[in-house]
Amino acid sequence: MKPEALPDADITRTLTRDLAHWRLHGNALRRLYRVNGFRSALLAANAIGHLAETTWHHPEISISWGKVEVSLWSHDAGGVTERDLALARMIEDLVAWRPATAPFEGSPPSGENAYVLPD
Repeated sequence: MKPEALPDADITRTLTRDLAHWRLHGNALRRLYRVNGFRSALLAANAIGHLAETTWHHPEISISWGKVEVSLWSHDAGGVTERDLALARMIEDLVAWRPATAPFEGSPPSGENAYVLPD
């Protein structure tokens, strides 16, 4: 069954509530992750790629030194659908995840060992 594009108002409401760092840009959801260099950009992109392959829903991913940009939309619907919002949540949960408690300290927020930088 072909998915239906969601109205902009519904998308904006979901972004405001659940995905504060994602934006509606034209007919796509976009998110820019700031990372610490090219190696971190590749690691983040590969994590996103894993999710894309397992869900069989593939975003556009732009990789450069210090950043990874993700664009999501459903080509067959001509816009953003529920599956785009679901994948955006999965990407956010994975890439932006930070340890909250011991035993993990997480990567340092700055310096050569930083990974995904805080928003």
